[in-house]
Amino acid sequence: MSLWIVNGIVWNEVSGEAERKHIRIENGLIAELADGDSNPDTAGSEIIDAGGKLVAPGLIDMHVHLRDPGFEYKEDIASGTRSAAKGGFTTIACMPNTRPVTDNPDTVKYILDKAKTEGIVKVLPYAAITKNELGRELTDFAALKEAGAIGFTDDGVGVQNAQMMKNAMALAQSLGMPVIAHCEDDSLVEGAAVTEGKFAETHGLKGIPNESEAIHVGRDVLLAEATGVHYHVCHVSTEQSVRLIRLAKSIGVNVTAEVCPHHLVLSDEDIPGMDANWKMNPPLRTPRDVQAVIEGLEDGTIDIIVTDHAPHSTEEKARGMQLAPFGIVGFETAFPLLYTKFVRTGKWTLGFLLKRMTEDPARVFGLKEGSLAAGAPADITIINLEVEREVDPAAFASKGTNTPFGGWKLYGWPAATLVDGSVVWSE
Repeated sequence: MSLWIVNGIVWNEVSGEAERKHIRIENGLIAELADGDSNPDTAGSEIIDAGGKLVAPGLIDMHVHLRDPGFEYKEDIASGTRSAAKGGFTTIACMPNTRPVTDNPDTVKYILDKAKTEGIVKVLPYAAITKNELGRELTDFAALKEAGAIGFTDDGVGVQNAQMMKNAMALAQSLGMPVIAHCEDDSLVEGAAVTEGKFAETHGLKGIPNESEAIHVGRDVLLAEATGVHYHVCHVSTEQSVRLIRLAKSIGVNVTAEVCPHHLVLSDEDIPGMDANWKMNPPLRTPRDVQAVIEGLEDGTIDIIVTDHAPHSTEEKARGMQLAPFGIVGFETAFPLLYTKFVRTGKWTLGFLLKRMTEDPARVFGLKEGSLAAGAPADITIINLEVEREVDPAAFASKGTNTPFGGWKLYGWPAATLVDGSVVWSE
């Protein structure tokens, strides 16, 4: 049976305008986009009336933490993919800092198998660069690729040894695989919870300096230039990192980069007090850094938007700014935050935001998703752009409620999510 999504609004990148369209789906693929003024033959088809809501490619998030295996009290594949679907995401890539670490084919297979049986969106696993993410010994890249890993990262910790990173890049390049880097020099961050800035000064806290991130970015782009690997920089947060990535791209280094919503909309000067729901890694930086990452995203230095969805338990976050773990949840607030902050204010077009969350992640990582073109997978999110709602962490589908955005009033809430033409979540 075919499915029609009728009376939807679709962004036309060519005209730079939203247009009314009807979309026909056959066998899990997009079959056609018909003019919204036409009367398509829907006899015998299932029909979803979008009612003038935005119909967009399913959002793609290439940096998430599902906490499974090992930390299922924070999140698991079932709850994490439900949260992703509620946020409009249809493809997500999960980080390997699980327990056990995703550093062996069996754990990759565990994630893929559990995603098939319990997940409701597409899950792409990364594998660790080094065994147990300890930075001492490379994992078996070939075996991990064979098992289904899509790239290599020690996310959560930076690879501290330059020779180890160069060896990893050379090996990944030989297999046609990307290296995804958490950039952080450990010698500069020990005992710090927030960035060097006004908040740290006011509260007498040790700060995390910008150079702790940028030193690794600078080192790694040189190593990427030497090895030719596709090098992808995680959660860029500093002006210095943006500058280095821009320079590397200008001389032809195969480098791509990502940024999180919280680094685009918040600075350290917004932190209201010692509430660990404002603690993440990288930390919220200075207003100057916020402006730099916005400009980097706008000019293409930074390629994509990711959430770095990082759920923790309420008890863990209650330990306070100094002792609580880093991280906030992101699936269910990402699109509304950015739509409200940047599109409704006229700073970005709707098409720009959608591109950075759909087409560009697909391009950077070679995915077939991220498009409404005929023949593409029917991964679709239907979004209500007109209704304002308050962020209510208690209503999250995620097990985590650790967010600084509770109580914010936002527009742009997903209303339904389809994966391969099947509705996996609907309000």
